Formats: sequence, C-alpha cells, structure tokens
Amino acid sequence: MSAGSTGTQQTTDAQAGSAPVDPDYPVTPVPQHARKGFFSLMVVLLGFTIFTPTMLAGASLGKAFGLSELLVVIALGSAVLGTYVAVLGWIGARTGLTTVVMARYTLGTRGSKLASVLLGGTQIGWYGVVVGTIGELTAQAFGWESYAAKAAVMIVVSALMCATAVYGYRGMYWVSLISTPLILILAFWVMFRSLDEVGGWAGLAAIHPSGSMPVAVAVTAVVGTFVSAGTQAPNWTRFGRSGGQAVLACVVGFLVGNGLMIFFGAIGAITFGEGDFVLVLFNLGMIGWGLFLLFGNLWKSNADAAYSFGVAGAELFNRPSKTRFVIFGSVIGTVLALVGVHQHLPQYLGLLGTFIPPLGGVIIGDYLARWRRTQMPEGEALPRFNWVNLGVYVVACAAAWVSGQFSFGIPPVIGIAVALLLSVALSKFGPQRPLAGVTRTIAID
Repeated sequence: MSAGSTGTQQTTDAQAGSAPVDPDYPVTPVPQHARKGFFSLMVVLLGFTIFTPTMLAGASLGKAFGLSELLVVIALGSAVLGTYVAVLGWIGARTGLTTVVMARYTLGTRGSKLASVLLGGTQIGWYGVVVGTIGELTAQAFGWESYAAKAAVMIVVSALMCATAVYGYRGMYWVSLISTPLILILAFWVMFRSLDEVGGWAGLAAIHPSGSMPVAVAVTAVVGTFVSAGTQAPNWTRFGRSGGQAVLACVVGFLVGNGLMIFFGAIGAITFGEGDFVLVLFNLGMIGWGLFLLFGNLWKSNADAAYSFGVAGAELFNRPSKTRFVIFGSVIGTVLALVGVHQHLPQYLGLLGTFIPPLGGVIIGDYLARWRRTQMPEGEALPRFNWVNLGVYVVACAAAWVSGQFSFGIPPVIGIAVALLLSVALSKFGPQRPLAGVTRTIAID
C-alpha cells in the first residue's frame, strides 16, 4: 500500500470514529476548514525566528564590518534565506503537507524515512541544547551551584515546552502572540540603550571594525542561522489559506525577524562586547528582564522544535497523531541536557545542517517538475524509493560539504541550488506518474 493510500485510509477511519483526528494533521493535508489567515501565520513564524542564539552570529559580524557594510551583508543573507524559505512555505500552503510528508512524494515512501530521521533527530538535539542552556544561564543568574537546581529548571521548562507542542499550532500561536511583542520591545530598548553608549547612530557608524571577514563567509553566517530550521517551514505554512499568504508570512519571519536578531547581536557586540541581549541585561543588573527574555524567547522556539520532531515521528511510523512522538522526543532531549551532552552537540548539529538544506532543494525542484499542477494528491501511487532524487540529494550534500571544507561559495546555497537544478533536469528519469494519479487536486490558491 502506498503512503498516500495509507494517509487516505487513516483519514477515512478517523471520520468514521475509529481513530482520533489530530487537529494538526501530521500525515494528511490540512483541510480548508482548519486553515489560518496571514496574521496567524506571521505570528507563529515570527515566534519561530525571534531566537536569541541567532544574535551570536550577528556578534561575529559586528566585529568585522562597519555599519553600512553590516547592513548590506545582513540584507543579502536575509534575502537568500527568505527566498528559500518562502518558496518552501508556498509549497507547504498549496499542498497542505509537512516537509517530511512532502518527502514521500520526492524520495519515495521508504526514502522519506531519511528525511524524518534527519529532520526529527536534529530537532531533538537542538531541543536538548536549548533546555541545557536555560538551566545553565538561570543557575548563573541566581548564583546556584548545585546540579539539582539546574536539573529542576531543565525539567520544568522542558515540560512547558512539551505541553505547548502537544497543544499544537494553537499553543504556539498563543505563546508567540503574547511573548514575541514583549521580547521585541525589550530588544529594541536594549538596542537604544546600546546606541546611547556610543553616541547614537552617528557614533555607531564612526566605529571601525576590530576584525575582518570575507563577505561570502558573512553571508553564509546569516543564511546558516536558520536555513536548516527554515527547511521545516511547511510544518506551519501548510495551515495558510493561500500560497501568497504563506510567502508573505515567511518574508516577515525569516527576512525581517531573523535579520533583526542578527542586527541586534551585532549592535550588542559593538557597544557592550556581548552579542546576546540576555547576557547584556545580566551585565546591566537587570536579571529579571534577562530571564524573561531568555524564557519567553526559548520557550516558543523550542516548542517549535518539539512540534517538528513530533510530526517527523508521525511520518516515520505512519501514525495519525503527533502527541506520543512529541512527548518521547522531549524526554530524550531533556535527558541529553541533564547529562551535559548539550555542551558538545552544537558543532555536530551544525555539521548536520549541511545535509538539511539540500533536502529542501530536492523538494522544490521535484515539486516544480512533477507536482505543481496537481499538488501531491492523496491516494497517489508512490514508489518505495525514488532513486534519482535520492542520488540528487547525495550529490547536493557532497557539493555543500566540499564548499564548506574548501571555503568557497555559500555551502547551504550551493547545496540547495545543486539539488534544485538536478532534480528538475533529471525528473524525466525518475518514476513516472500513472494517469489515474492526476485526477485529484488539493491546491488552495
């Protein structure tokens, strides 16, 4: 039985009352009655990208460029990132499917398991990193030295994040709606406080950079901040009522939101020598506000990570509900944090980031070549493996890795471009669709 057929059968069973319907539809298209408007999508995606660790990338740029060059680099990197995510978000809204379910159509019903393991596993790792970071910074703020105090903080915040993800899109929407405006207000306040330290914008522009960095490396840093996470943007844009709304929401979230966080980090590094506004607030003696920024920001971002490995697990085991996978993944991530693995994971997870963007490139190319007219319909007869696209993915990953090893070009962009172009060019050599599979469409324009 094909993956599409399985999804159809699950939907039928649920409608008949023999199985519960997950309101987030992790393995089937989001129906029209569950779709959201532009404002809702924008709030969720902004909550996803207003992420304080992104400031660290901005801090490295702030030390290497003057103000005018800094703005150009951030604009270029954010434009590349925003364009990539917007295209994926557009596909998500038109098909109503998550990234990992779209991979069934691109890589085959068994080949897609690679995407689920890669995307879900990476998100569990980052979940553990964030939980561990919260525990460490909270203990630092209050001067706690006992392991028990750190562990208690980690467990409590993980439970909150897990509960938000289990509640699904609605939970992330409400957390983002409340916390994101407050975090942005606080971040802008810190920025203006920073500007006062150097005599305003004119004083900032007069500061000469203390270091240097090639423009290509700097743009790579901007793109790399969220290109891996952005590959999973369809997990949320599939709730959009139209592809246009999804594109605009992605532009606001990944071009504006992510760009602002990088800029904030650069300003902090130039003026206070510290890119993370949480630590800036700690240094200013504003521990309470620093903790608010820390918890409010990482809570919603990590809930998104938990949601992502929940839907990846649902696809991996072909289950109609994400809940058990959200809980199980959250437990694993918390254990990683408790044993201190979070201190050693970021570099490893960053390496995995090289292999995630090409997946998005293959999905985009295959969609444009084979699915644009019919929108990956349910019930489509799908092969177990699409060896052509799997081969394209491997070649694109190799190109991205070589680019990074020999420091030429922008590795994530090279991986995406190679995957997209090859998947389009070689589409006629892959599995051919039966005529019966083109009679049904779920597009929402």
